[in-house]
Amino acid sequence: MPSDVVTRFAPSPTGFLHIGGARTALFNWLYAKHTAGKMLLRIEDTDRERSTTAAISAIVDGLTWLGLDWEGEPISQFARRDRHSEVARELVRQGKAYYAYDTPEELNAMRAQAQAEGRFARYDGRWRERDPAEAPRGIDPVIRVKAPQTGDTVIEDHVQGRVAFPNKDLDDFVILRSDGTPTYMHAVVVDDHDMGITHVIRGDDHLTNAARQSVIYQALGWQTPEWAHIPLIHGPDGAKLSKRHGALGVEAYRAMGYLPEALRNYLARLGWSHGDDEIFSTEEAAEWFDLNAIGKGPSRFDYAKLQNLNGHYIRIADNSELLARVEALLPGIEGGPAFAARLNSDLRQRLLILMPALKERAKTLVELFNSATFLVPAGPLQLEEKAASLLNRENRARLARLAATLEGTDWDAAELEAAVRAFAEAEGVKLGDIAQPLRAALTGRASSPPIFDVLLALGREESLARLADQVCPA
Repeated sequence: MPSDVVTRFAPSPTGFLHIGGARTALFNWLYAKHTAGKMLLRIEDTDRERSTTAAISAIVDGLTWLGLDWEGEPISQFARRDRHSEVARELVRQGKAYYAYDTPEELNAMRAQAQAEGRFARYDGRWRERDPAEAPRGIDPVIRVKAPQTGDTVIEDHVQGRVAFPNKDLDDFVILRSDGTPTYMHAVVVDDHDMGITHVIRGDDHLTNAARQSVIYQALGWQTPEWAHIPLIHGPDGAKLSKRHGALGVEAYRAMGYLPEALRNYLARLGWSHGDDEIFSTEEAAEWFDLNAIGKGPSRFDYAKLQNLNGHYIRIADNSELLARVEALLPGIEGGPAFAARLNSDLRQRLLILMPALKERAKTLVELFNSATFLVPAGPLQLEEKAASLLNRENRARLARLAATLEGTDWDAAELEAAVRAFAEAEGVKLGDIAQPLRAALTGRASSPPIFDVLLALGREESLARLADQVCPA
């Protein structure tokens, strides 16, 4: 039997898909998957001055990269403005809302009086029962909903529990502006109802909005959705998440070389838990996900944990798939375009040979790429300072003798290791005394993947050529 659960992700297209929005989308997606329901995507683009097509594209691309799909086409809230207006005017006809003809001066005076009396500014309802025939000329009215004036508006929330809002604090707020455009509160209610949304899962900064939206639901006689207001994400220091903590767009994490499956795993654990499980597949997360397992307290974004988790997913990734993901990043990272220009079948093969060693050391795809750039030097191999210090006269002479030995060696991992070990023994030195200058000569670096993997990946011709460059410098 198909589930009736319908969730939605409803971002405002005024910027990138930030990490908090990505987690909200993930929680909606996981709950829809868990219940065999569906998630819809609504673009809340009623703010025409700030909404941009570029931001919409960034949101859609970010969700797609994260692997969070939705049913149907994205819904534009702005395109539904006539429907919002129709519902607001119907509430007026039913006596559940009214036209208010207050002048800007009257509203300013109302706010000033409240401030002078040390109380929160609330609309005093002066047009609630007043005859519109008394309206002053030249004033385009707003529509205000008739909010209940006694008792409480109660929100039963899957995360926050039972929350009561005194109705004396909920004034007759505007649902349709004087220019005919809906307010956020009104548009959200109409859209959620028309889209059949059964569960609203969003940040707890919207909890007070739920009370006002409930007033509109009750006025319309519509069933309210189930609520789940999730705590916001904080930085490691407990402060509100900011860019210095990692509050970047999803596209930034992609560009830095994070894997979508790692980001999904990490975000799922920010505020939700399944026992002590830290690493789990997306399929397991969907199977286990439960709104009642979301914590009430803010979660803390830990950049180091995300890096370590990403490193885990890199290590278990298929080598060919990992190579394809690195290739996709090349146009946007330093040194990537030059590397991509020389990325032929031979270089791909070298990368695949070296991939098991590369991915053991990398926490991001960018780190993995940087550790492989020695495979294609841009011109003569440039030595890092520490690598250059390893190639003194004695070591260059020793590498010349090693090169002669390697020329007659079968080029496979076991034979190469045996040959180098035998050479070190014959020279009366430790293996490291050979491996370190050999690494410097082959990679230009003092650290690299295991040296025998490097030899194998570079191949006989390239390895011997690089040794020749260092033992017989021009």
